[in-house]
Amino acid sequence: MSLSRYPSTWKSLQQVKQAPFLFATRWGPQQRFVSVLSKTKTRTLGKTQGRVVILGSGWGGYQLLRKMNKKDYEVTVVSPRNYFVFTPLLAGTTVGTLEYRCITEPVRQYSKDIDYHQAYVESIDPEKQTIRCSSNLDDNRGQLFDLDYDKLVICVGAYSNTFGTKGVKEHGIFLKDISDAKKIRNRVLECFEYAAQPGVSPKEKAAKLHFAIVGGGPTGIEFSAELCDFISEDMSRLYPELVKDTRISVYDVAEHILCSFDAKLSEYATKKFTRRGIQIKTGIHVTEVGHDFLDSKEEGKVPCGMVVWNTGITANPLVETLDVAKDERSHRILTNDYLQVMDKSNNPYPNVYALGDCSTIQDNALPATAQVANQKALYLSKVLNDQIKGSGVVKPFSFRNLGAMAYIGKWQAVVDMSPVHKKAKEGGSLAWFFWRSSYLSMTVSFRNKMLIPMYWFLTYWTGRDVSKL
Repeated sequence: MSLSRYPSTWKSLQQVKQAPFLFATRWGPQQRFVSVLSKTKTRTLGKTQGRVVILGSGWGGYQLLRKMNKKDYEVTVVSPRNYFVFTPLLAGTTVGTLEYRCITEPVRQYSKDIDYHQAYVESIDPEKQTIRCSSNLDDNRGQLFDLDYDKLVICVGAYSNTFGTKGVKEHGIFLKDISDAKKIRNRVLECFEYAAQPGVSPKEKAAKLHFAIVGGGPTGIEFSAELCDFISEDMSRLYPELVKDTRISVYDVAEHILCSFDAKLSEYATKKFTRRGIQIKTGIHVTEVGHDFLDSKEEGKVPCGMVVWNTGITANPLVETLDVAKDERSHRILTNDYLQVMDKSNNPYPNVYALGDCSTIQDNALPATAQVANQKALYLSKVLNDQIKGSGVVKPFSFRNLGAMAYIGKWQAVVDMSPVHKKAKEGGSLAWFFWRSSYLSMTVSFRNKMLIPMYWFLTYWTGRDVSKL
C-alpha cells in the first residue's frame, strides 16, 4: 500500500520523522526543551498531531480546551463534572445574589470538536501512554475504561485542606463547587426556619443562628460579606424577630485577614466587617468541628448552626497515587519551567504536562489561584499550537501578577493591584465597581454575560430567592 495515496497520514508521518531536525540550532535551555518534545511519536492518526487528553474542567483545563487548535489536535476532556465554574462569583450563589447557572459553562457546549467523558481518572501509565478512568454516571458508576494519549495535560485541581482537624469532613461545608453553594444556602435557610419554630429557647436560637467561617482569605471574606448582605437585606425582612440573635464569626490562625493583600486594605476590610457586626477572630486554632459546635484552643467549644471551611488546599487523590516528582511540603506535582511533569530523577516527561492547583513549578512556587492556572493554560496552548507551525524557540513560563480583588459587602470591595503599579490600591465603592465590571468581562460565554447583570438587577429590585431547593 502506498502512503502517498493518503496525504494527511503521509504528512503526519513526515512531521514525526523530520521533527528532531526542525530546531537544530545552538543547544540552549529553550532548544533542549523543543528537541526533547519533538521526539514524541504520534499514536493517534485521526488528526495530524494526535490526541491531547485534558484531565479536569477547572480554570486550567477549560481555558486550555478553548485555545487548543482542534483542527490538527484531537482534544479529549476527562472530568467528573461536565461544566466549568467561574469561581470568583461562587460566593454570590450561596445566598442567591446570583443563580447557579450564571457562573457555569458546559464543557460540550463550547465546541463540537472535542470529546468529553464524565469520569474520574484512576491511574496514569506514562510508559504506555494510557489513562484508566472510572465512570461518574449514575447508570454505570465505577465502570472502568482506558484512553490512549499522545499528549497529556493534568489539571485536576485540589481538595480543601482540613489539616487533619477532627469532624471537618463530616460536619463542615467547603466552598469549591456549585454543590457546596447549594448546601450552604439550604443550611442557612434551615437554621432560620428552625429558630422560627415555636418552643425554641433564646439560647437555642442564638446557637442555631451563629454562622462560623474558618479561613480569612478572599473566599472566606467574600462569603462572609455575601452572607451578611443576605441577612441584613433579605432575612431581616422575612424574620425580623430573629435578626438580633444572628451572628457571623470569621476564624483565622493568622494575625489578620486577607494576608495576601496590602496591610492597609486588610485593615480597611477588618474595620468594615467590625462596623457591620461581623466578628473577626484571628490567632485561633480550631481543633474540632461538630454538628452544632466549633472547638478551638483559645475559646473552647462554641455553639453554631453552620461551619464553612476555607483554609487552603491539599493534593488531589489522583496526584497522591502518581509516581512522579512532588513538592515536599504541598505534595503538588513538580514541573519544570515549561510545565512538563518530572519523574523522580527530575527528568521531564516529554509529552506530559501539569498546571493549576495540582502542580507547582520547581524553585518557583506560585499561589494556587485562578489567575495562575489561567496564565499557564494560555502559555501551554500557545506552545502546543506553535508545534504545528514548527516554531523554533520556546520560552519558559513567566507569571505576570495582576493583583487581587475581594468583595467586602454593602457595595464595597478591596482591590490590590500593587504588583502592576505600586499605587494601584483601592477600597470602597469605586473598588466594588471595578471588581464587578472586571469579573463580568472575564466570564466566558455571551449567555452568562447577559445572565449575570440581569440577576444582579433582579436581586437589587426584588431581593434574593429564599426557596429551599
